[in-house]
Amino acid sequence: MTDQESRRVLTRAALTLLLGGVRAGKSARAVTLAAARRGNGSVLFVATAEALDDEIRERIDAHRRERPADWRTVESPLDLAADIARVLHDSPREYSVIIVDCLTVWVSNILLSLPDTVDGERDVAGRARALLNVLTRATSNGMSVILVSNEVGLGVVPPTALGRRYRDMLGRANQLAAAAADEVLLLIAGIELPLKTPPPDSQI
Repeated sequence: MTDQESRRVLTRAALTLLLGGVRAGKSARAVTLAAARRGNGSVLFVATAEALDDEIRERIDAHRRERPADWRTVESPLDLAADIARVLHDSPREYSVIIVDCLTVWVSNILLSLPDTVDGERDVAGRARALLNVLTRATSNGMSVILVSNEVGLGVVPPTALGRRYRDMLGRANQLAAAAADEVLLLIAGIELPLKTPPPDSQI
């Protein structure tokens, strides 16, 4: 374990955002951080993907195999804030770590559920704020929260209106999550780059 990793093991509750592209190592890093931070509590893994076809089902199964079998998994494709709040209300002292994997799919699910006449950025911003309110309350109660999301604003402009709408919605959600987070880590090819770190005197 590196000094940087050791610092995170011996830390207070925090909200961490893991950003990166596809296959950058985000989910694996989330599992590693959660295992290090869980202490004597349990881990709540909140999955936003739905097994709509064989390929997605295989991806879900592969991710499930990467994490310990005693972690609880809750599927929440749309109502993240309400679903997490309900679980924490029912088991207020059970969990020490919450992983949300991932905002990328969650925003996609929201987009596909909205009529074209709805302002997607405004809608997802409202939902993201509600989610972050629930998660920041969790950290104030001693839990550590790990959010996973993709960075989709570094490539070419999407050629379709739907693609551009999605890019803008996810960008807005990522901005709000990064602003609320204690630390933001960018993963590229499995290498971690800190984008936002806590002050030296606050142990996260």
